[in-house]
Amino acid sequence: MNSPASCSNAMHERICVNAICFPGADLSQMGGYWRELSPRRISFPSTLLPADLSDARRIIEAGGYRFETMTHLFLAGRQLEPREETWIPEREKLSRVIDAAASLGGRSIYMITGGHGDLVWEEAAECFVAAIAPCVAQAKAAGVALMIEPVPSLYADAHIAHTLRDTVTLAEMAGIGVCVDIVSCWTDSALRETIERAAPRLGLVQVGDYVYGDRAMPYRAVPGDGNIPLKRIFDWLLSAGYAGAFDLELMGPRIDAEGHLPAIRRAADRVGEMLRSLGA
Repeated sequence: MNSPASCSNAMHERICVNAICFPGADLSQMGGYWRELSPRRISFPSTLLPADLSDARRIIEAGGYRFETMTHLFLAGRQLEPREETWIPEREKLSRVIDAAASLGGRSIYMITGGHGDLVWEEAAECFVAAIAPCVAQAKAAGVALMIEPVPSLYADAHIAHTLRDTVTLAEMAGIGVCVDIVSCWTDSALRETIERAAPRLGLVQVGDYVYGDRAMPYRAVPGDGNIPLKRIFDWLLSAGYAGAFDLELMGPRIDAEGHLPAIRRAADRVGEMLRSLGA
């Protein structure tokens, strides 16, 4: 019988280990965690980008990793406004992140939008689309996919898309891709139909679990420990033609209590088992 360590050495090639799973770790420390876990794909937030990209390049090349995606908080901690001068600094930051991702061989960048502010949804969406438009063209030219994800409405101060349906609508307006964060949208109505609508834009799937009764954020659990019908949702995604990565995004008290490395190993084993059983 394989031990957990040996299972992690045979991690499914479509599983990606996100640095978000190791809060507080810098890129050098993440290099050590990735070596222990041996994923084929990795991801990390733009806040971990070193001033000298050669450090990040060395980690990626030494592990033979595919640099799958980078998280970027557009307008972090700020609200969308219909004044272009409020977008320009954030647009410039995103432009630099696109350049860095392209330099490192990154496949995509997934973002939040900035908060609702005093705007109705449609007004806020139009602001976001206008704010990132030059970066959309830049990213396409660089071969880097820009995406947005759904996040819970608890983060209305930072993001405007709180269902997968609204995320797809916004992505269609902006001409960008979609990241499906399963924990944030698994309770949506008509989820399978929305996944099928999103299919041409699907660039990333993020995986965690939720245990009924958990109330405090962040409330994520190791896949299989909670109540989200992950295998069914994976089946819908695969049937819709999704051929990309399944990015592990695990944090919170349950992960802290177990320990981040063992929790990620179990998560990779569980998700790998589900994907293999579905023929992926």
